[in-house]
Amino acid sequence: MRIRFRIVVAAYTICVFVSSGCGSRSDIGEPPPRATTKAAAPASSEPSARSATARAAAPAGQRPRIVFLGDSLTAGLGLAMSESYPALLQRRLDAAGLDYEVVNAGVSGDTSAGGLARLDWALDGDVKILVVALGGNDALRALPAEQLKRNLATIIERAQARGIAVVLAGMEAPPNFGRDYIVSFHKVYPELASTYRVAFVPFLLQGVAGIDTLNQRDGIHPTAEGARILADTVWAVLKPLAEGEKRSGS
Repeated sequence: MRIRFRIVVAAYTICVFVSSGCGSRSDIGEPPPRATTKAAAPASSEPSARSATARAAAPAGQRPRIVFLGDSLTAGLGLAMSESYPALLQRRLDAAGLDYEVVNAGVSGDTSAGGLARLDWALDGDVKILVVALGGNDALRALPAEQLKRNLATIIERAQARGIAVVLAGMEAPPNFGRDYIVSFHKVYPELASTYRVAFVPFLLQGVAGIDTLNQRDGIHPTAEGARILADTVWAVLKPLAEGEKRSGS
């Protein structure tokens, strides 16, 4: 069954998370201070979001923007700024002649609630596309799937109300919270993609999760090679959307 495969894929997160000595930590990483394509979010109720304010802001560009709203998987924890998958996608957009400024709004430890809390900041400027890559920390904290769905739905609705196209990147729950939670969590993403008719990446970590050579020592965060695979996965969905936005002249 498909769900069994997804359970196996998701299992890497909790197994390595516990064995790597993280103890009671319940988030995906804590980033060292470093710059992103744009500054991380301002202070919020999430402790890790507050710590991210130390990261420096790049000068605001004049190009239309693609914003990546996510956690440390998006921020590129443990990698050089240029190795994060949003940075790799900036280079692909440039090479394809698609004139966008990528904004990496990834904040370590962020949940869907944290992403929602800083959404207005993230959507500052001429944002054309929003990539929503949240949920991993909701799963690790066993937060209700209904809450995840409500937060993501609100993010999508607010973006669409501004005429912003949305890409939703899915995540899977670890297996130790039981089958009911795993299934309910999994259903959130395709249901939202269908309801709101947004572009959809079924699993952000497809082809990377659980593969030792593609993950850092913590077993959670991709290596530079793993980040390139994430970029491949997102690019397959993002490229046609970005091309369509350019053709429409929106």
